[in-house]
Amino acid sequence: MEYIVFVGAMLLFILVIMIMGYLDSRKARKIFIRKLHENYGDAIEREYRPDELEQHISMYYKKHVEAHQIDDITWNDLNMDEIYRKMNYSHSSAGEEYLYYRLRTPIQSVEELKRFEEHIQYFMNNEDTRVKLQVQFAELGRMSKYSLYEYIDFLDTLGERNSLKYYMAILLFFISVCALFFSVPIGVCALLAVLCFNMTNYYKEQKEIGPYITSFCYISRLMDAARKLGKHSVSEISKEQERLLACCKSLEGFKRNSFIVTSSPGGHSGMSASSNILESLFDYLRMIFYLDLIKFNQMLRVVRTHIKEIDEMITLIGMIETSIVVGEYRASLKGEYCLPEFISERENSESYIKIEQLYHPLLNDPVKNDIEVYRGVLLTGSNASGKSTFLRAVALNAILAQTIHTCMAQSYQGVMFRVYSSMSLKDDLESGDSYYMVEVKSIRRILNEVMEAEKEKKHVLCFVDEVLRGTNTVERISASTQILKALAGDNVICFAATHDLELTKLLADIYENYHFEEEIEKDDIFFPYKLQKGPAVSRNAIALLKVLGYDRELVNAAETMAQTFLQTGQWHADSQD
Repeated sequence: MEYIVFVGAMLLFILVIMIMGYLDSRKARKIFIRKLHENYGDAIEREYRPDELEQHISMYYKKHVEAHQIDDITWNDLNMDEIYRKMNYSHSSAGEEYLYYRLRTPIQSVEELKRFEEHIQYFMNNEDTRVKLQVQFAELGRMSKYSLYEYIDFLDTLGERNSLKYYMAILLFFISVCALFFSVPIGVCALLAVLCFNMTNYYKEQKEIGPYITSFCYISRLMDAARKLGKHSVSEISKEQERLLACCKSLEGFKRNSFIVTSSPGGHSGMSASSNILESLFDYLRMIFYLDLIKFNQMLRVVRTHIKEIDEMITLIGMIETSIVVGEYRASLKGEYCLPEFISERENSESYIKIEQLYHPLLNDPVKNDIEVYRGVLLTGSNASGKSTFLRAVALNAILAQTIHTCMAQSYQGVMFRVYSSMSLKDDLESGDSYYMVEVKSIRRILNEVMEAEKEKKHVLCFVDEVLRGTNTVERISASTQILKALAGDNVICFAATHDLELTKLLADIYENYHFEEEIEKDDIFFPYKLQKGPAVSRNAIALLKVLGYDRELVNAAETMAQTFLQTGQWHADSQD
């Protein structure tokens, strides 16, 4: 009687724990859904692990390399990692990896951008559907440490796995059980020996496949998400839904009884107490009969056969979530954005870009500027006046126009561009290249792209900050002149910032001159950050020394020396004599 009461109490305890876990999960789900409704477009609060973007989130992009994507130099010049962080409202690994790929892969088709915009608009205007899909993306979740593609790359290290040895071990177990009916002592010894062997061998094998169970769990959740997405009645993504369901069908062998593996010690995480109690009972069955190891081998064969379908599911789910993410990013901009307008090449064979009220998305209180050009721009101005920020703002908006179809401006109009920059360069210690060598190679790649684009009748938009700053004045001006001439064709617009005012005269016929200027009042200096037509007419490097408290005699001597050079064309070390 006491035994029955004890068992009943244990069962009741397990039932109570399960009910509490279920109620907690429902409560958490309701809170999450409420936040999706109420916090739409709020700032993102998420910490990234060191190198998480470069090594893991970027894996989808690295597996889908295409021509004329945003290269590493341009990406780093424009601080695109930070841009990505500000707009990554994704809830799944598929979504955030595809978003990264999208930002590095400008779309070159107006029709493709139009279809993407239809998806964005639908989810922005249909809140309930958006929230339902976001919940499913959250259930899919993120990989804990690595990208799914990293796990797939290492599947070959497992070699050919055969389950025959597991079946033999199971057979030995049943033989030892049968031996009990003939001789209890012999049967007990045989059974203990088999159990010890099976458990020891199980842990060894389980340790080997443990890391891959995580990826199999994600593939299983990927299929669940694909099925759920496929059941929604959303005409705008009907083609994607059809393909998702087709991919799921081809992977049915993977999903069937997959819980045996995905709920194993290497597969479940964040489990409730009730689940752990039930799992511990099931773990003994796994250890004795190798259930998860046998099923793992079956799933491994399916994965190796259907990697293409797995990749397609990630792509389709990533595309759908990215369209939702872009809509939420737009909401975060509080109306301070526009949709780009692209000029057909039939209407205008020359390169062209026009942006009104342009601003940089990483600035808290940006000053907005306008620009309209058919040819290159030579940008001059004093130190810290805003030249580099302006170049980055134009480059970023050109990229965002063709990636997320969203610009930080009042209006954006232009042709389809391939975008390259050479701005935030530094010495390459690993290769031993000096700053000048790094700069020369960086600019050379742009020249190569311009020549290729000219052959293909495509347009290039490029940005160079301080051309050849790593060499002496005479060679810098002469070489810079010829480089910028080479970047002045009908199919290219080059924005170049420089302190060499000589270039504004040498290139006046082929480049538009613009500048930023400062305002000095008493002992302080102010920067309005407004773009002005024409070359710069003022200098502030020496004035800044005065403002920052340098010795007055030093400042006066520098000013005298500069004026003497401007009047005579010659330098004098002691200009006070």
